[in-house]
Amino acid sequence: MLRAVSTYILVKERLHPGLLDKLVSGGAQAIEIFGARQHIDYANRKQHVREIADWFRTSGIPLHSVHAPLYSDYEWGRTGSAPINIASTDRAARIEAMDEIKRAIEVAEHIPFRFLIQHIGLPNEAFSDRKFESAMTSVEHLRAFAKPLGVRVLLENIPNELSMPDRLVEFIRTSRLEDVGVCFDTGHAHMMGDVASAFEILKNQIHSTHVHDNDKDRDSHLWPGDGTIDWKTTLELLNQAPHKPPLLLEIEENEKINSIEKMGEIFGNLVPA
Repeated sequence: MLRAVSTYILVKERLHPGLLDKLVSGGAQAIEIFGARQHIDYANRKQHVREIADWFRTSGIPLHSVHAPLYSDYEWGRTGSAPINIASTDRAARIEAMDEIKRAIEVAEHIPFRFLIQHIGLPNEAFSDRKFESAMTSVEHLRAFAKPLGVRVLLENIPNELSMPDRLVEFIRTSRLEDVGVCFDTGHAHMMGDVASAFEILKNQIHSTHVHDNDKDRDSHLWPGDGTIDWKTTLELLNQAPHKPPLLLEIEENEKINSIEKMGEIFGNLVPA
């Protein structure tokens, strides 16, 4: 299983080659960039994107995926900007959301990557048929934009009623977008029920992962083993996924922990050489 990591663990910092070097020194064989503007200014293609593209070109490490932005500002919503929501029933808001996500997809013009990781709706959002239909329209549009750039859209199971495992399967089936897949998030599956049940429902659509732990109480993005997920069973399940996804760590930074040393330890425990 490929060892990969999301730059989410560094999301408070501006992404630069030195940080990427650190992730590789911790054992990462592939990278997911978390699309937050204060972290990766994906619209600044002449400077920031080019700087990061040069690192990927010379390092030989692949950019596996980009996580679609959650906000369009540089303060992650703290300035009062609305969160990006492709399931919004407000057409103007939905168009703005898609325009921002397309700016992140365009990173592929400079750094080829395989997958865009996309949320449907906001955390804890209730289900409605109108939201579901709005999301289908948005995903169809994003898919059409991403496909010529070699990017495939993956929907993530997040803690809301629009993104429950059975709803994601229904979404893909009803939309007939057969090349849209799933990014399986272990922590979210644990919060919303249990990892094994969610995996069984989604396994044929899983092309990537977000691996992290919690105590079922909140989306804390802990290191595996620091929460209550059964990792022996979880790793056995992930190894059964037909599309052989990577083990991609998506961890929240803890200043008390040396992240690079911890990453090496976790990779060693979960994906033995």
